[in-house]
Amino acid sequence: MTRFIPWFLVLIFILPLKAQEKDCPCCSAVYQAFDFWIGSWEVTNKDGTLAGTNTITRVEDGCALREEWQSANGTFTGTSLNYYDKAKGQWKQLWVDNSGNHLDLSGNPVQNGMILSSAPFRRQDGKLYVNRISWTANPDGSVRQLWELLQNEEVTAVIFDGLYRQKKSGTDE
Repeated sequence: MTRFIPWFLVLIFILPLKAQEKDCPCCSAVYQAFDFWIGSWEVTNKDGTLAGTNTITRVEDGCALREEWQSANGTFTGTSLNYYDKAKGQWKQLWVDNSGNHLDLSGNPVQNGMILSSAPFRRQDGKLYVNRISWTANPDGSVRQLWELLQNEEVTAVIFDGLYRQKKSGTDE
């Protein structure tokens, strides 16, 4: 009988851990790699002018992040769903905006940030390009978003270079 006591104790400690895993399938660190982006943000262009506002929230019991963008003049809006694809071992973003455009990005966390890229696509000039967007968490709590267009792994254009700062309490959303 006493030889079963160690096994019994192991079961007592392991079963609750397995139950927690089932209750919260997206609670591991890999699902939290993009959490630095969560919040209500004012986003400025590189020159300091207001580009717009962006709200990032955790949805689906922590299994995804939803982005809701609105430009400073209010005419351009967009939404993205960001999630970790366990089967592929990478993060995904699907962006759709009110001008009918969409982006399908994938990638992985890097030190202090995230880098997601599109599949190669052909532009009117016949050349292949890739969209690459990086988010960098800065020590002051701000986040830099840099959207680059690449050809042959060389940056050919910067589409957007913005700085996210948390909205102050009481700021309209």
